[in-house]
Amino acid sequence: MATLIWFIVIFGVVVIAHEFGHFLLAKANGIHVVEFSVGMGPNLISVKKGDTKYSLKLFPIGGACMFEGEDGLAEKDGEPGEGSFLKAPVWGRISTVVAGPLFNLILAYIIAFIMVNMSDIAIPLAGQVLQGSGAEAAGLRDGDLIISINGERMRLFQDISLYMQTTYREGDLEVVYERDGERYTTILTPQYQTTGVYALGIGIGISDYVEPEGLDMFRYAWYEMRYSVKATYKSLGMLLRGQVGRKDIAGPVGIAVNVVGETYEVTKSYGWQTVLLNMLNITLILSVNLGILNLLPVPALDGGRLVFLLVEVIRGKPVPPEKEGMVHFVGFMFFMVLMVVVFFNDIANIFFS
Repeated sequence: MATLIWFIVIFGVVVIAHEFGHFLLAKANGIHVVEFSVGMGPNLISVKKGDTKYSLKLFPIGGACMFEGEDGLAEKDGEPGEGSFLKAPVWGRISTVVAGPLFNLILAYIIAFIMVNMSDIAIPLAGQVLQGSGAEAAGLRDGDLIISINGERMRLFQDISLYMQTTYREGDLEVVYERDGERYTTILTPQYQTTGVYALGIGIGISDYVEPEGLDMFRYAWYEMRYSVKATYKSLGMLLRGQVGRKDIAGPVGIAVNVVGETYEVTKSYGWQTVLLNMLNITLILSVNLGILNLLPVPALDGGRLVFLLVEVIRGKPVPPEKEGMVHFVGFMFFMVLMVVVFFNDIANIFFS
């Protein structure tokens, strides 16, 4: 039951932030919001306030902010009227579409700020240089601060792990580090481990953790959000290159059971603050994922709608609404099929892995 509650709360917060972004900018641009809904499927509760219907649906995944005239839908009188999405200025429509993903990133930053206030931050310090490792051979010592690897800036200790997991292939690395206020550059050769990964030979130590104070909290909150953004687009790149297997992909069921559920079971014995911190981290990651993935130029996603609006800016006139609506409908049907596939993949991962 606790897992289900956390799952509903996490998904609800992420979805509401996204749809509220669309809602707020639609109202600001005079666009009529027909329905604001959280969840999918049949209505559990619905209430109409003004000219907008607010709905809570059965399945706690997804949501929608439906505009009058969106995707070429029929208008009340057959033509785009006052308040229609089609009648709004093109830049007003662009801001309305972009607002959903943008609000997800704003939510992610707010959550990151809360997390920074609740826990210490691991900076990219070589707390322990392992004997016989590539780091030792490269001349690194305990306490060296890693500045960059192959030109990529390291802000948090987990940035190092992310680089090795998603970017590094093989060969030498150029590592810039700081020691006693001076910067040095060295060439480091990662070593292949029996676990099937390459390692620098740097362990985390107690000295790696800092407690941000004052304005540093805003900076480290940015670093935390930045890490999730990097992890999202780098993971997406791995997916497109075929480097992610079936077991690495999770839909709502997989997130509920394998991510939220397992995290809760592992952390509940450490107290509610540890549970909350980990749930906030999951929320941050999902919010960033939803924001970035929705900006992909794919039909039915915000990024797909944005493509048509940018074409309108370039052409000076819109693509016929019925044609755009058909493209988004095809994209919507594709995602429905994809949801079914991901659902069965989640079931397979849960019961047959």
